[in-house]
Amino acid sequence: MKHKKSLLMISIMFVLILSVALASAADFDWIKDFNIQAQVDPSGFKARLAARFQIGDAQINAVISNVPDPGDAYMVLRLGEMSSRSTDYVLEQYKSGKHKGWGALAKSLGIKPGSEEFKALKRGNDLGNNGGKQKEKGQNKEKVKMKSKGKGKE
Repeated sequence: MKHKKSLLMISIMFVLILSVALASAADFDWIKDFNIQAQVDPSGFKARLAARFQIGDAQINAVISNVPDPGDAYMVLRLGEMSSRSTDYVLEQYKSGKHKGWGALAKSLGIKPGSEEFKALKRGNDLGNNGGKQKEKGQNKEKVKMKSKGKGKE
C-alpha cells in the first residue's frame, strides 16, 4: 500500500511540474516545430540565421554552442536585436533566468508584454519556415492578388 501511495505522489508531482512547464511555454509553442526543422537541416538553419541576422559562422556557432536547442539560439539573437543588446548580454540573461521563460526574458530586456514586438515574437520566427504562423495581416492576400494577375510566383 505504501508503494502505491508513493507512486501516486510521484505521479501527481510530475503532472504538476509538467503543467507549469507547459503553461509557461504555451506562448512560444512554435519553437518546438522550429527545433525539429532546424535539427533536420542544421546547415540550412545556420545559413538562414546568418542571412537573417547578418552575422558570420563564428558568431552563429558561439550562440548555438551556448544553448541547448536551435530555437534558443534564434531567440537569443532575436531578443538581442529587439532590445538593442549584445548577444553576449542576452546569453548571460538567458543562462541566469531561462527557467522563467522567454516572455520573462523579453520583458527583462525591455520588450513590453502586449507590444507589437512582443506579439510578433509570440507568433513565431521570421526565417520564413514556420508554416506561415507569422504572416502579417494582408501579406497572404497580396500574394494571392499577385498570383491571380500572373505577376508573381512562389
